[in-house]
Amino acid sequence: MSGVHAISDLHVGFPENRAFVEGLRPESGDDWLIVAGDVAERFSDVEWTLRTLRERFATVIWTPGNHELWTVKDDPVQLRGEARYRRLVEMCRSLGVLTPEDPYPVWEGEGGPVTIAPLFLLYDYTFRPEGTSTKEEALAVAHEAGVVCTDEVYLHPDPYPTRDAWCDARVAYSEKRLAALAPGTRTVLVNHWPLVREPTRILWYPEFAQWCGTERTADWHRRFGAVSVVYGHLHIPRTIRTDGVPHVEVSVGYPREWRKRGEAPRGPRRVLPPSPETA
Repeated sequence: MSGVHAISDLHVGFPENRAFVEGLRPESGDDWLIVAGDVAERFSDVEWTLRTLRERFATVIWTPGNHELWTVKDDPVQLRGEARYRRLVEMCRSLGVLTPEDPYPVWEGEGGPVTIAPLFLLYDYTFRPEGTSTKEEALAVAHEAGVVCTDEVYLHPDPYPTRDAWCDARVAYSEKRLAALAPGTRTVLVNHWPLVREPTRILWYPEFAQWCGTERTADWHRRFGAVSVVYGHLHIPRTIRTDGVPHVEVSVGYPREWRKRGEAPRGPRRVLPPSPETA
């Protein structure tokens, strides 16, 4: 049975994770694959991964995570911020991989029609620690706790003044596109960062939540007809339900993390038609 499957946080800079991707195969020649960000830090590794997957799956849909947007010293591609993102989009288009800048594809197979909407939204520091009311207070608490996301060093927002300003622009752009869908359109919303705050409640370090999304998307699953929401980033693969809508984290994570769950990383999860764990 063909379907739409999803995975994220492949982190192929780790040899074990790269080997896992080399072994990935679709269940059917008509399968689609959503790749919800954090493929790798180096541009060439992102390209290799998406090329490999596109050669195997009928359709591949990608949205960036924070790691693709990092500008690290050993990457020959030293573009920053928006320019780096646009280069990634150009690369995807050259491979036939769909991005948040392309027309949303419609799954017409079993469980369809459903519009798959890849989103690139970032975060705006509104998932703040208890007792804080501003970004500045939240960051101060995080620095005092020694829990600071590496984005603060490697994820440059150019030409925007801050990452939250870039987030504002991305939210406005994506909201306008989703609002333009025909009334009654059923969707799968895909974003690297969760659209609601609930998944961050179990983080070992709650200060990290401020790098995990924006409160502005808390009702998008209701507003935009979601039958499912797909995300990654937290490296806590599970399904929660908000207003009856499954929010499915599809991350692989680092080898030290997935080894705690088994001898090999878990493969893509079927989103359409829904499996028992993603329904």
